[in-house]
Amino acid sequence: MTDLMISLCAPAELAQVVALVNAAYRGQDGRSGWTSEIGLVDGVRITLAALRTELAAAQDARIFVLREAGELLACVRLDSSASAQVQMACQIGMLAVRPQAQDRGLGRIMLQHAELEGRSRGARLARMMVVSIREDLIAWYERRGYRRTGEIEPFPYRDAPFGHPQRPDLEFAVLEKALIAGSDPQGHGDAA
Repeated sequence: MTDLMISLCAPAELAQVVALVNAAYRGQDGRSGWTSEIGLVDGVRITLAALRTELAAAQDARIFVLREAGELLACVRLDSSASAQVQMACQIGMLAVRPQAQDRGLGRIMLQHAELEGRSRGARLARMMVVSIREDLIAWYERRGYRRTGEIEPFPYRDAPFGHPQRPDLEFAVLEKALIAGSDPQGHGDAA
């Protein structure tokens, strides 16, 4: 992994990011990785038009890409937000690794990069939403220090650009991780 390079996504790279995210989440081209939502949601995970609209509406959204020898292998999105306890937080999303490049630790590398970037912006917490029935994926995040907050967000059942849900019980579990010593993602005062 000596040729790995993480950089800020350029506008011209957004179409490649969309293809990567759709391959990782929805198993495009018959390949599915461990993050696949096949059987849960059909259709594309994101469109280029939807991503451009989201980025234009966001004040400080950034997408980071990881390339090896020029090939796009992974991405992650980082936004600012506030936690339920009104602490400065960063929202991590769209973490995706090309299915044929999984099991190389690239997801962990991108997650750590997003956390470092969030911390450098003053975030005390990292937050994310994961489909609540994705127990293996939630367990992966928990092994990296994330904890369920108890908050649940509704799944966008009527948002066709997000895909076509195949189950009636989809919702998002909110996960948090303290990025700075003394930040308690559960809101119990000083964690130090």
